Amino acid sequence: MNLHQLLKERLAAGRPVKVALIGAGKFGSMFLSQVPTTAGLEVAVIADLDPERARNACRQVGWDEGRIERTEFVTSGAEACGHPEVEVVIESTGSPAAGIAHAKAAIAAGKHIVMVNVEADVLAGPLLAEEARSKGVVYSMAYGDQPALTSEMVDWARSCGFQVVAAGKGTKYLPLFHTVTPDDVWGHYGLTDEEARQGGMNAQMFNSFLDGTKSAIEMAAIANACELDVPSDGLLFPPCGVDDLPHILRPKSVGGVLEREGMVEVVSSLERDGRPVFRDLRWGVYVVLKAPNDYAKACFKQYGLKTDDSGVYAAMYKPYHLIGLELGISVLSAALRHEPTGQTRSFRGDVASVAKRQLKAGEMLDGEGGYTVWGKLVSADQSLKMGILPIGLAHKVKLRNDVPAGQAVTWSDIEIPNDSEAVRVRQAMEQRFQPSR
Repeated sequence: MNLHQLLKERLAAGRPVKVALIGAGKFGSMFLSQVPTTAGLEVAVIADLDPERARNACRQVGWDEGRIERTEFVTSGAEACGHPEVEVVIESTGSPAAGIAHAKAAIAAGKHIVMVNVEADVLAGPLLAEEARSKGVVYSMAYGDQPALTSEMVDWARSCGFQVVAAGKGTKYLPLFHTVTPDDVWGHYGLTDEEARQGGMNAQMFNSFLDGTKSAIEMAAIANACELDVPSDGLLFPPCGVDDLPHILRPKSVGGVLEREGMVEVVSSLERDGRPVFRDLRWGVYVVLKAPNDYAKACFKQYGLKTDDSGVYAAMYKPYHLIGLELGISVLSAALRHEPTGQTRSFRGDVASVAKRQLKAGEMLDGEGGYTVWGKLVSADQSLKMGILPIGLAHKVKLRNDVPAGQAVTWSDIEIPNDSEAVRVRQAMEQRFQPSR
């Protein structure tokens, strides 16, 4: 709780924290909007495939021309990672392959790396985090995004001596969303195609939020960072408002929906018939905790904490997340404290590529949020045992075999690219890390 004071001291010493941003999209732009009002934080270089677009993004979020002129704009993420003035690299491209390459480049250059790119983290985070630790630099989740905020709540609960029963986030979910494609996504958001186009919204990206893929990716990241288990047959997405968290997200043995204590789960803001859930948690995160003794249980009641009917299970939640507007917390924590705001520590969860429809040999997979596959949360044990193709590698790869609708695509079902660094890193990660048992 003293990051601001530490930053003031760095500024007074004439050593502002200097950052490289790779990817000036929505998340990156939100971060850029906060830089002018965060004294002591500077962006030395911005890497984007379209530097002029990046300059315009800076203008749109309120940068003056002087600040833009003092900032270097490049097309190469690797060049940004090697910039001599940079302390912290922010990877915000959303591409798993690019994210892995940039993380490795930043670590090799001795820079701290903040991974907005949760897709890359889930694909190879255990290996990347271990590599960063061996080099003495920080590899961190991005504060403001739900995995980091959830990890913070889990850490809070455990540091207070509570057992974590469940942790996760809220989202808008119905079972039919798993087969939605970019062609029909906007109707589920209440938008017309033209409204989405005018808003500059990417149909495939927004579809990944809807079809369950993004939720699976984020829960895998939380499971791997917090050493929590994943459901045996994918996320349940139970409809649940904030008042019902301790009732629903407790084990089946005591009336809840969980297989056991210590799991990740996503709650839906919609009832199964489409009605809105009362006091939903669509934009927020939560942790369900368990009183370790009768005294703590009594304190829950005395201080008005919402519990289940036994009084043993309780929940804490944060109703909103502000993504890039909060990203400075990760940057400053890495630079000033040498601490991550959440970090992959194990390999417990993975995200399988599941066919949205009958797929035929010779078809090209189009990845997260596309027409061919959606991402389903699975255990690392199951992923390795079945040879499942992770969703982060299901882009622009050709099928060798037919895959029935609803079935996971495996490594043996595709023509494996032999020139892909992401494939090599993932395969090395699978060999290095065995799932928790």
